[in-house]
Order: sequence, then C-alpha cells, then structure tokens
Amino acid sequence: MNDPKSILNELKKAVVGKDNVLIMALLTILARGHILLEDIPGVGKTTMALAFSKALGLEYHRVQFTPDVLPSDIVGFSLYDKASGEMVYKPGAILCNLFLADELNRATSRTQSALLEAMEEGNVTVDGVTHAVPDPFVVIATQNPVGASGTQLLPDSQLDRFMVRLSLGYPRPADELELLNRKQKGNPLDGVRCIADRNGLAEIRHAVDNTFIDKKIFDYVIRLSNATRSHDAILQGASPRASLATVAMAKAAAWVQGRDYVVPNDVKLIYPATITHRLILTPEAKAGGQTAEQVVTDILAHTAPPAVR
Repeated sequence: MNDPKSILNELKKAVVGKDNVLIMALLTILARGHILLEDIPGVGKTTMALAFSKALGLEYHRVQFTPDVLPSDIVGFSLYDKASGEMVYKPGAILCNLFLADELNRATSRTQSALLEAMEEGNVTVDGVTHAVPDPFVVIATQNPVGASGTQLLPDSQLDRFMVRLSLGYPRPADELELLNRKQKGNPLDGVRCIADRNGLAEIRHAVDNTFIDKKIFDYVIRLSNATRSHDAILQGASPRASLATVAMAKAAAWVQGRDYVVPNDVKLIYPATITHRLILTPEAKAGGQTAEQVVTDILAHTAPPAVR
C-alpha cells in the first residue's frame, strides 16, 4: 500500500465524480483524523464510507442516530454472567475500525458525548472500566443541513473535534448518468478490491507522522491561525487544535504527492477543509452575505507563504 493512486482508483469505482472529496477524506484518514460530512440525504455518504472500509480492509459499523439511541448502544454495556458470577462487557457499535455515525446531529447530547470521548481519547469507559478502540479508528459522521426535521447543527465545541468538514453535493449530470449505467451492472461496491490491510495503513500513518516540516511552515500555520483570530468578519477563530490538524493534514498531503517534506502549497491545499467549519462569523458578516469559505480564501490570499527550499 505505497501508492495512493491505487487506493483512489478503487474508491472511484463506487463514488463517481467526487475525486476532490475522496482525496481529502483519504488525507484525513492518513492524518489520524475524523471526518464530518455535511450533506443532504442520498448523495453517497454511506457508499463512500463502505468503499473506504473495503479498499483499506477496515472493519465497518454504521449507526443511524435518532433521539432514542443511547450511549450504551455506542460504547457498549456490562451484563451479569450467571455462570461466572461476574459482569461481562458487551462491546458497542463503536468498537470497529471505521464507524459511520449517520445523522449525528439527531442524537441527544449524552450520546454525542459518548462518541466524542472515543474520538478524542481513543477509548470508551463503561462502569468505570476503560476499553481501547481498535487501531486504526476513524469516525465518519454525517450532519443534516439546516432546516431538516428533528435536527440541529452540532455546537462549535463538537465541530472542532473533526479534522475536516466535507460535502459531496449533487453530482454533475454526466456523473449521474455514469452512476446509473454502473448500477445496471450490479452494485458498484462489489467491484472495490481490498488492496491494503490495517498493518499497511499503520505503516503509511507512521511515514506521514515522520514527514519533515520546516519551522518556517510552523510559523506560516500560526500566522494563518492568528489571522482568523483577528479578522473583522470572524467572531471566533481557529483553535490550537486547528493548527495541529493543519500540520497533520499538510504532512499527509505531502506524502500523497510523493514527498517526505511539507511545502506551503500543501498547507494551502488542505486549509479550507480543515479550518472553515471551526470559524464563527460575526452577525454583521453573516448579514452581509459573507461565508466562512470566502473569509478563509481572503486570509490565504493575504498571508504570505514562506520561502522554503
């Protein structure tokens, strides 16, 4: 599993016309992050998650979140075993390699918190006993757009736990036609081959971790973060966690492009997807029709990258 193109080629067998989203999602997995998909129903979010699980050889679980889903459904529970006379832990759905949290914003705060502990800490706690999640562990959560019945957007403190926010969106007519043609020949997911395993993914993540990043790049990331904190249109800027995510994603972008060092363009490539969802705009900016994407584009344009050889 040394060629990212081979991974993407397998993913594209099931997901048509969304190459940029697939690349960003792959970078996030390599950077040890979690993914938030904010999208309408029916555009292929579950298909994308299944394609990643098959191509990377990951154990996959999915939970459709509703208000009656309990924390124990996610993290598991203890059950009395009459034969042994002891409480036995029954694993929850989250004990897997790739967990799809569908419509996470329909769940209660307690259930969301149970998921976020696993995302942040890498383990779950049941009846005072800590259980580690498998390695690798990736969460792909979906969130309905504003106005969907029975939902509310995740608060900023929870959004900050996701390394990126992505959107598949509607396909282009030509891509939708291709999707229809493929579907007539069977389920496109059946054609996705497993070309990796968990050990191979662990090796790549180790290589990404060791990708060299110059101090000038660190300074560039900090200047970008500070620009979000002082921008007139931003009420709440990027957190230090956002800076760490930017560095991790830039390293993954460098590795995918065949380099063992980061250049400024790697940061520019991943910055919008990594930062936009963490920003809160001022009421005046919202009233004026500004978007977080526009503000991030403006910050990138006015923050000079370093000259790095």
